[in-house]
Amino acid sequence: MWHIAYVASPRILLFYCPTSQDPVIGQAPRVNLTTGLNMKVSNITWKIGGEAGFGILTSGNIFSRTFSRKGYSVIDNIEYPSLIRGGHNTFTSRINSGKIFSLNKDVNILVALNPGTIKLHQDEVIYGGYIIYDGSKYELKKINSTRKDINYISIPLYRITKEMGIPEVMINNITLGASIALLNYDLEMIKTTVKDIFEKKGPEIIENNINALETGYRYVMEKLKIKAYDLEIVKPSARLLISGNDSVFLAAVRAGCKFYVAYPMTPSSSILHSFASIEDEFNIVTKHAEDEIAVINMAIGASFAGARSMVATSGGGFSLMTEGLGCAAMTETPLVIILSQRPAPATGLPTWTEQGDMLFAVHASHGEFLRVVMAPGDPEECFYLTGKAFNLAEKYQIPVIILLDKFLSESHFSCEKFDFKKIKANRENLIQRDKGMGEDYKRYKNTDDGISPRTVMGLEKGLCIVNSDEHDEYGFSEEDPHNRRIMIDKRFRKINTLIDEIPPPKRYGPADAEVTIWSWGSCKGPILEAMKILNQNEKKVNLVHFTYLYPFEQDFVEKYIEESGKNVVVENNKTSQLSKLINMNTGYRIKNKILKYSGRQFLPEEIINGIEKIE
Repeated sequence: MWHIAYVASPRILLFYCPTSQDPVIGQAPRVNLTTGLNMKVSNITWKIGGEAGFGILTSGNIFSRTFSRKGYSVIDNIEYPSLIRGGHNTFTSRINSGKIFSLNKDVNILVALNPGTIKLHQDEVIYGGYIIYDGSKYELKKINSTRKDINYISIPLYRITKEMGIPEVMINNITLGASIALLNYDLEMIKTTVKDIFEKKGPEIIENNINALETGYRYVMEKLKIKAYDLEIVKPSARLLISGNDSVFLAAVRAGCKFYVAYPMTPSSSILHSFASIEDEFNIVTKHAEDEIAVINMAIGASFAGARSMVATSGGGFSLMTEGLGCAAMTETPLVIILSQRPAPATGLPTWTEQGDMLFAVHASHGEFLRVVMAPGDPEECFYLTGKAFNLAEKYQIPVIILLDKFLSESHFSCEKFDFKKIKANRENLIQRDKGMGEDYKRYKNTDDGISPRTVMGLEKGLCIVNSDEHDEYGFSEEDPHNRRIMIDKRFRKINTLIDEIPPPKRYGPADAEVTIWSWGSCKGPILEAMKILNQNEKKVNLVHFTYLYPFEQDFVEKYIEESGKNVVVENNKTSQLSKLINMNTGYRIKNKILKYSGRQFLPEEIINGIEKIE
């Protein structure tokens, strides 16, 4: 029995049969409507969904990497449940011929490897968009597919794999080939990416995957004769497609990190994998410890011995590290900590995103001590701030915390190549030889700037005692109240020099904006994307984006908040932690807030809707 579904225009009908028969496209004139066949486009959002184990991530990486290599701006995101195996996975990739800053709401092409993908994501598909599915496996009416305004492209995926003699898992690349055909794009470019990704799998795997691509491509081009979009061609450019975690990793290696230790915890785990893959080549000690308490104490020990050290974790692991954080502060031992946030408390949502740990990072551990808290908003900032973190930690002998989140850690973004020359390991304050030390070495000498001379282990004249008790200048435990005040003041005196190295929040957009957005971290991208649309529509909006949250730039914030029109805070948490931080340091209360705490990152459309409601 044949069924009929509307496509881009009521004049065009797609006839499909929920059997092993091939679908047929009804003949109709080619159209060029807002959402019609052969529409010239500069932006496409492609999404693939299905069960874990069917190559969702691989297909997504091939799609994103290919278009990034061809010069398109790309942002992608992988979503998966907190299961060891199974569950519903998706990969979303947005490509654009110009500069983009975030994903958007609308999906042009949805690849459904199972019925659940249609049920869960059909409402994300734009009017006139496309869903690729296997009509020989399931009927649309049986999965409550309610959309009458989109194109359903039925391809007998499982039957094709059987006829080709390839594993069923390769349906992902059949649909990938079909997707490229819908974009009316050259398949050769994607074959190169497939060869690169499967290079270590051997020629047979490469050949099977390329054959699967070609089959899906020909099915749409020759049998169905559909060209949904005419994607604008751009000039290829040498840009990176990189995640936040990978950017941090590269910067840490460049900054001279020689000891990395972690207990795997999503979404920070890939940093451990990256270090493990190069530890022999770069002579970096990489340890998978038994828990986060061991992690931070091992890192403190390695740093005390003179090695630049870094750890990475998420909120639950950082909770276990807080006593060690205080130990690093008391012993004035440099340490870089990556805190990639996810929804909490407790286990929370381990594989989703949120910004709930900012105030925790600013105030973590008992007592009062100096630290730096950074919050990059994109891979470029991840790279350069991580390089800066190592130098600040070592110069001021303090812990530096870098706040990421799941979306920034694991998503990929197109960006310009990093300038590795901008990261230089500054170890001028570390004494590595006896010469020039003098006869009376005081590890915690009460200096004018609070920065005491620090040595590596093994120097004859560098003998000192280090412990977590309060101590005198030599490191001996001391409970005298006068000494206590001296040492507290010495450690905090560093801020007078440190604050000169902390840049103020960065401003984006028109100076005469009627609305000023205050935000931090990965909200930067969706806000900038929203601003493009708002400012084009004569709604002047700008952004104040914090990459350094502590020490707090009080003078800048007080001055700018007074000069601004309507102020609004945008962040991925329930309690608006940035507005609390601003109020705590300046007394100003920002009443307008756009908050999201569903475990998903902001989309620009949500920010636009929030801004338009501000009176």
